Amino acid sequence: MVNQTNHNDESSTYHQPVMSEEVVRWLGPIADNGIVVDATFGGGGHTRSLMSNTANDIEMVVIDRDPDALANASDLGDSVTAIEGNFAQLGDMLVSQGITAVAGVLFDLGVSSHHLDVEERGFSYRRTGPLDMRMGADTDLTAAEIINDWPEDDIAQTIRSLGEEPRARRIARAIVDARPLTTTTELAAVIEVAVAGGRPDRRHPARRTFQALRMTVNDELDSIRAGLDSAIDILGPGGRCVVISYHSLEDRIVKRRFVDGATGCVCPPDLPVCVCGREPELKILTKKPKTPSADEIAQNPRARSAKLRVAERIAS
Repeated sequence: MVNQTNHNDESSTYHQPVMSEEVVRWLGPIADNGIVVDATFGGGGHTRSLMSNTANDIEMVVIDRDPDALANASDLGDSVTAIEGNFAQLGDMLVSQGITAVAGVLFDLGVSSHHLDVEERGFSYRRTGPLDMRMGADTDLTAAEIINDWPEDDIAQTIRSLGEEPRARRIARAIVDARPLTTTTELAAVIEVAVAGGRPDRRHPARRTFQALRMTVNDELDSIRAGLDSAIDILGPGGRCVVISYHSLEDRIVKRRFVDGATGCVCPPDLPVCVCGREPELKILTKKPKTPSADEIAQNPRARSAKLRVAERIAS
């Protein structure tokens, strides 16, 4: 994954990170305690914001699956280490650099503005490009393979479950009838025709289908689960994990992992003493997710659906 904002409206402000003040609020105070990891570097907006809003030089590791994104880190100085890879392997990547504990980890989930802006990556339903949607070179599956080779039932299930699209069956049938499809705008046009006459929607009718394809190609939900586990494992005592998500599937995973990490004894209540030995590893610092201000949404519409959650590692 990359430094992300789930731009369902596809507005693109590449260097305008979402909820940057909140990120600085939660990670800035612990930056002196050790390394801070930006696990979704993308355009580098959050990293630059942290570096410019902390009193002392901050040591950071930035991670991205896309080498083009990491090229943006070349001017950040010697205090920043850039690593190409999927944050699902965050722990292994850090250990390979001799890092066994960090002070903070940031995840900004979804798809980056950079990827939307580059037609050749095939993420945008408004720009003509190949049906690719790979965030990095670490996956072989493309959107074209799903669209042109998968059975209708599998396409419908993917669009329904990952895109939360109620018209998934109608869209899948239209895709199969129209294939082969080679470009993003061809696919978007097929979807527009398939849902024509339905309930009016002020946002593009292809957005949920494109989301589902992107998430499938990049195995996003499993990567989030693995990345959160790795981040929590490598946080030092008092270290913080900050996650910005953009839709319910992502946020549900984050919430459940934080709640699970903050849960202690799970023995049946009728047992006189604890026999499971389980102790909480996290303290949740945001009882409810933080959301962008009205001013930020007005200036940066892509922030509209953002939710930010924070958890802190408890000393074991």
